[in-house]
Amino acid sequence: MIKVLNSGFYATIQDQGRLGHRSYGVPDSGAMDSYSSEFANKLLGNNKEAAVLEMTMTGAELQFLKPTTIAITGAHMNPTLNGKTIEMFESILVEPNDVLSFGKLSNGFRTYVAVKGGFLSEIVLGSRSMAKGITESIRIKKEDVLDFNATSIKSPKHAKLKFNSSYHEDKILEVTKGPEFDKLTREQQNLLISQNFQVSKFNNRMAYQLLPLFKNSLEPILTTPVLPGTVQLTPSGQLIVLMRDCQTTGGYPRMFQLTEQSINILSQKATGNRLKFSLKD
Repeated sequence: MIKVLNSGFYATIQDQGRLGHRSYGVPDSGAMDSYSSEFANKLLGNNKEAAVLEMTMTGAELQFLKPTTIAITGAHMNPTLNGKTIEMFESILVEPNDVLSFGKLSNGFRTYVAVKGGFLSEIVLGSRSMAKGITESIRIKKEDVLDFNATSIKSPKHAKLKFNSSYHEDKILEVTKGPEFDKLTREQQNLLISQNFQVSKFNNRMAYQLLPLFKNSLEPILTTPVLPGTVQLTPSGQLIVLMRDCQTTGGYPRMFQLTEQSINILSQKATGNRLKFSLKD
């Protein structure tokens, strides 16, 4: 068990998502940065589907009530255990009453904490991922008590794995053409690929809006399926990149589809970060 002393800005329990229910309007959800989430579980010898704690921008303060082993990946928030600096990207044994805290964000935007055996939150439609309208809780709160599988705290045999954090600095989003991309003029297509964009203040688990506006004269389309990573273009010129908690359909032209790695890259971006699209061959 883990007591939440401080929940930070926005922290949720996430696994690999609620897949297979989009036809009923249920969003996928799941860890925004799947690479970091899976890496944390790998460090502990967990199944990659095990639920982890995802923290955005600032970290939580957590008091462990039972012994376990943890791993921290993703954005660097300068973690400490009982006030002493601890390493990320390796397994760490924690004892009852140990307090895990986080400091200033150094790079990236989302940090992941895995526990041995995974978090044991509510399961809805086969997933523990917290999501608005789906699970009773949509984020962790102060005084919450988080359960986890405490049957084993044995350290995994391969605790030293190399985490590739270079993508935190990557400014290129690799994409494929969306169904309505060819409705743009050739000049607009070239500009959309060559232009630099910036993450606006409107960014969350549902979508990232980009600036500046991209002038166009496209008409809205009939409502069609969209996915995490779909890039929509509104008549006003707003580029919207849909993320893990996005809706399942939309009526704006779909310009691009991000690769899985590009969704991970964007998940680690904050307001003001610059980006550019790169069309995949």
